[in-house]
Amino acid sequence: MTHDLLRLATAGSVDDGKSTLVGRLLYDTKSVLADQLDAVERVSRERGQAGPDLALLTDGLRAEREQGITIDVAYRYFSTATRSYVLADTPGHVQYTRNMVTGASTAELALILVDARHGVVEQTRRHLAVTGLLGVRHVAVAVNKMDLVGWDQARFDEIVAEATAVAARFGIDEVVAVPLSALLGDNVVDRSANTRWYDGPTLLEHLEAVPVGTDPAAQPLRFPVQVVLRPQQAGHEDYRGYAGRISAGVVRVGDEVTVLPSRRTSTVVGIDRGRADGTLEELGEAFAPQSVTLRLADDIDISRGDLIAAADVPGEVTRTVSGMMCVLSDRPVRPRDRVLLRAGTRTVLAMVEEILDQLDIATVEYARAPRELALNDIGRVRVRLADDLPIDDYRELRRTGAFLLIDEADGATLAAGMAETADRYAGASI
Repeated sequence: MTHDLLRLATAGSVDDGKSTLVGRLLYDTKSVLADQLDAVERVSRERGQAGPDLALLTDGLRAEREQGITIDVAYRYFSTATRSYVLADTPGHVQYTRNMVTGASTAELALILVDARHGVVEQTRRHLAVTGLLGVRHVAVAVNKMDLVGWDQARFDEIVAEATAVAARFGIDEVVAVPLSALLGDNVVDRSANTRWYDGPTLLEHLEAVPVGTDPAAQPLRFPVQVVLRPQQAGHEDYRGYAGRISAGVVRVGDEVTVLPSRRTSTVVGIDRGRADGTLEELGEAFAPQSVTLRLADDIDISRGDLIAAADVPGEVTRTVSGMMCVLSDRPVRPRDRVLLRAGTRTVLAMVEEILDQLDIATVEYARAPRELALNDIGRVRVRLADDLPIDDYRELRRTGAFLLIDEADGATLAAGMAETADRYAGASI
């Protein structure tokens, strides 16, 4: 049987019970090895706990176990009869917001925990903001520890209304909320008798049913060139191919394509895919996210960093990039900073021209023109480039609309950004 694959990321404030929930998912779907469970039960007994502490299944770092918190992004894998899952378990502390950005950047669903006693807090708003800005398509809010508020439906409805309102401000149109207790297992995998007033799915039922994947045929071709292949083997002296991974769309032999930033056009005459034995297999078509080599009819000057795109929807070439970004480094980002900007396989010299505004998580509003953006800050910037750059609007094509700002001195990543078309939101309030 072919399994669907769902990539999801968890997020929650400190002590919301995220590690326990992830552990419960692993435990109740029988995705825990016997020796792992034995180790968890042994440590739990040593701590004087009556049952296994399922959070220990996920807090794998020694520092995490000692402090009882999640520090780094960890990827967990589990499956059911119909679907496989890659779960990015991200930290809840505010100082690790950058880790949440990393974990959610490839996710199709964000699972955001809320402690029923505390409701929507600043970190909840921060996580919803990041989720919306990253373009994550589906959001599930797990209202945890409902047992500690007496399974109060009014409290659940109040939290859902507030979370939905915050989500809407960041372009998240649909939020599915589930009342649960990760510690006891209510509504995680099995339906709870304590929530007879709730007629929605359990958490796992929702994860099983949410649509996954994007139809490649619904998006225009985007093929960032990673390397130009010129094998010098007998009988193959004329071979010239462009290898990379298809970011979006479908490519077929005979398709007309445009090479960016030069805007030269050509026709695809061959699509090759490597076999395990080192030979090449010729394909009639390929689609995202396959890694292939394209051969073109014309001898065009193409190098690493160029983008082969659909001729009818080639995208934009620009020397100015504006968009939201989250600072990932201890070094603040300031106007007039000289940086490198990397988008896809292309890296260009750049300068931070202007910080347009900064997102105030507490008020969910934008404040104009701060002097700098520090670690974990989220704001909009305009960056001037020294060379032409093909880039898409992130909300339309995530992979070719994302960019990184890099310290040109030591190569450290400073910030992760999401390109927007021409300053559409500059200075606006959401």
